Amino acid sequence: MTPEVVSPYVKSSYSGQNNNCIEIAATADGGRAVRDSKDTSRPPLRFTREGWQAFVHGIENGTFDA
Repeated sequence: MTPEVVSPYVKSSYSGQNNNCIEIAATADGGRAVRDSKDTSRPPLRFTREGWQAFVHGIENGTFDA
């Protein structure tokens, strides 16, 4: 069963005026749901708590820098 989204989706502060970004919401199991701000009708990507923490840690440490 897919964990329920338990908070409102929040748009990234990097989105600006163009609405070309993502929105993130908390899920009942402590994970996150991530959706495209341009097409909110599509199903969100879902991350477990551990997966989300690893993703954020990778961002903070430059893992995804080009």
